[in-house]
Amino acid sequence: MAAAFFTLQPADQSAVLMKTLLLLSVLSVAGSVSSDHHSGTSEADHVASGNGSKLFPWDKMRLPKHVTPVHYDLIIHPNLTTLTFTGFAKIEVTVNQQTTSVILHSKHLQITRATIQGGKGNSYAETEVMVWEHPPFEQIALLAPEPLQVGQNYTVHIEYSANLSESFHGFYKSSYRTQEGEVRVLAITQFEPTAARMAFPCFDEPSFKAQFSVKIRREPKHLALSNMPIVRSVNISKWLVEDHFDVSVKMSTYLVAFMVSDFKSISIYAVPDKINQADYALDAAVKLLDFYEDYFSIPYPLPKQDLAAIPDFQSGAMENWGLTTYRESALLYDSEKSSASSKLWITMIIAHELAHQWFGNLVTMEWWDDLWLNEGFAKFMEYVSVSVTHPELKVEDYFLGKCFDAMEVDALNSSHPVSTPVEDPAQILEMFDDVSYEKGACILNMLWNYLTADVFKAGIVQYLRNYSYQNTKNEDLWNSLTNAKSLEVGTMMNTWTLQKGFPLITVMAKGKNVYLQQEHYMKGSHFSPPTGYLWHVPLTYITSKSDTVQRFLLTTKTDVLILPEEVEWIKFNVGMNGYYIMHYEDDGWDNLISLLKENHTAISSNDRASLINNVFQLASCTIFITINIFKNLIDKQSWNDEGSVSERLLRNSLLLFACARKYQPCVDKAEEYFMKWKESDGTLRLPSDVKAAVYAVGAQTVQGWDFLFSKYRLPSFNTEKNEIEVALSISRNKEKLQWLMDQGLLGDIVKTQDLPHIVVFVAKNPSGYHLAWKFLKENWNKLAQKFELGSHSIAGMVIGVTNQYSTREQLAQVKEFFSSLDEKSSHLRCIQQAIEIIEENIRWMDINFDKIKLWLQNNKI
Repeated sequence: MAAAFFTLQPADQSAVLMKTLLLLSVLSVAGSVSSDHHSGTSEADHVASGNGSKLFPWDKMRLPKHVTPVHYDLIIHPNLTTLTFTGFAKIEVTVNQQTTSVILHSKHLQITRATIQGGKGNSYAETEVMVWEHPPFEQIALLAPEPLQVGQNYTVHIEYSANLSESFHGFYKSSYRTQEGEVRVLAITQFEPTAARMAFPCFDEPSFKAQFSVKIRREPKHLALSNMPIVRSVNISKWLVEDHFDVSVKMSTYLVAFMVSDFKSISIYAVPDKINQADYALDAAVKLLDFYEDYFSIPYPLPKQDLAAIPDFQSGAMENWGLTTYRESALLYDSEKSSASSKLWITMIIAHELAHQWFGNLVTMEWWDDLWLNEGFAKFMEYVSVSVTHPELKVEDYFLGKCFDAMEVDALNSSHPVSTPVEDPAQILEMFDDVSYEKGACILNMLWNYLTADVFKAGIVQYLRNYSYQNTKNEDLWNSLTNAKSLEVGTMMNTWTLQKGFPLITVMAKGKNVYLQQEHYMKGSHFSPPTGYLWHVPLTYITSKSDTVQRFLLTTKTDVLILPEEVEWIKFNVGMNGYYIMHYEDDGWDNLISLLKENHTAISSNDRASLINNVFQLASCTIFITINIFKNLIDKQSWNDEGSVSERLLRNSLLLFACARKYQPCVDKAEEYFMKWKESDGTLRLPSDVKAAVYAVGAQTVQGWDFLFSKYRLPSFNTEKNEIEVALSISRNKEKLQWLMDQGLLGDIVKTQDLPHIVVFVAKNPSGYHLAWKFLKENWNKLAQKFELGSHSIAGMVIGVTNQYSTREQLAQVKEFFSSLDEKSSHLRCIQQAIEIIEENIRWMDINFDKIKLWLQNNKI
């Protein structure tokens, strides 16, 4: 159907095909990965640990507001040999309501002593107090000998010890191997969203903002970093140094950071052997910080901004205030080896984290249900900032794909509103998904387009100034934008943030009258009752008579738009700036098809791509494609690194696409390159844009796979690890695929941080999909412990391993396995999404399988 209505034109192939390749996702074997909580508890649920039948004095997941922190003094002493650490936390608190207990968070900390002192006229001498634990809520209670009085300040002292975490959160161990083969260890923090409590006892919720004074003890051969600059270092002994960091600004616990390592620095910190790959990130960070200071009209709030590339890191990056941390591949760039996509990704990631220094750090959401205020805005600002600081990257070409990604998830019944009530840590982690990030960015882009750039910016600046060092909710942002525009923004935007999904707008033109109707679009909606949702939709349109963008706010289920004259065609959602899809009734589609055949440039490439996306969504179809559709364009590709960023990305995608599907001219060329590269023992410089295709073909033999893996292990191939992982994962050798996943779980030869991507790559491989499913089932508990339930890593594996299943037998297997798990696991949103996707696949196969089979037979494929 799509091929019939959309004819590609040679003059526009580069811009459009890249979007359509992304859109089609034609069964790619090299695809990239990217329950209601019961707040009440029974008596047994909150018995204090180690105290017989005594009840813990608090029975809710959220902390009470009786006591709030003002200032933390922390002394942290990690031992990188024993992989343990000791800590001392001195917390100044103020009492808002009389209480006999101080409730705060602690997880896996062995508390050895706790005291409270203070009160009016220091009425409390430092008094040792009893500590009760409530592990299900990750809380502790310090029981005061007499009531703490309202309006008084007290100081809590807690001494404790713990193991460095073996996961990727809390205060955890990372390691790297030098070029000489020596393994070196470092300790680094990752606290967002709820892991500061694994490093020090604290009020670990975003609204409990306080100042922090951090001291780190280390060996003289190491260096320590934290959010603020070092003000002095004290030699405690010949082998121990204590670094004192300046007092921080008022901030949330999840933004606190510290690390101990032997890194080298140019303001970008990295392992010594890779510091020469930090120059690009430094240059990008300087430009982006300058941009944000100008855009937000607020100077960067801290005296320094360090960026650190961490060898073991679960996500892409983290916005710790003054010390942003990154996966190595998200920060380090080799001008001779790194791909064009690597430069684009690094720039966007840095832009994202630096945007957070204002939007998220300076002004923070009150609770995790409004996480999108942080992440959606930072994602949106990636495009706003980089389009100015790095215009050659043409980032505006890629925003469309983010909205398509969001709609894939948001069209499921198991989706959720952008702003969603959450309570426990697993539910909070689940909020870090495409809805919070991509949908959040897309609805902000729609609002930006509706209000105009200047009005939007003025509202954002007002918002940041009004709420600096405070916490906010949805309505605070809408009120700031309303004041800037003098119209009610909240009424419109609440329809986009407080209900899930997006609308399908149906259009029928009759003369000068255009009849409009909106409804909630869902895949497989014939299985689900109508939701009755209504949106305030800021429609935009152009017509055959005028290319000036016109606007119409649709606030009811149906309405009529009256044009000044009759038109031959009308195209809504100009530039795909709106988060909705269109259906054109009567001859609406036919008129647009005729336009594209006659003059495809009459509408923009974004408009053409949005039409394709609309058709695919409406048809709920995966188009079966032969290589012949792209044959001419593939044959025209040069095997070098020439061209614009978009042309280079297109080349990379097309060549990998063709070689993975065994298009012989591509395979022959890639084999030739691989043999020359292998004969040079990997010293021959391959063009960055063709490496993925060359490696993918080379890995199809046992000898090629082994040689490729031998290079994967070398530090000098660090910037190429992603391409090599894809190639290793699409081998047809099942023993190699199983071994690769097993090694990823062990984490010695293959970094465990890369395991989720490898598992998904293997799952896309016809020779490996059953291995990936078996691996996920057999190692579920280990994976959940390493990556955390609710995390994007767990969700990516669950959906990535199962989303091509299309039989009732496979659906039954998936349901059986996940229903056998404990309640926290079985109620994960990603499992509901996986099941829904499989059900939709089955429905589609029931409708289309015989048609595809007949087509294949008729075309002798």
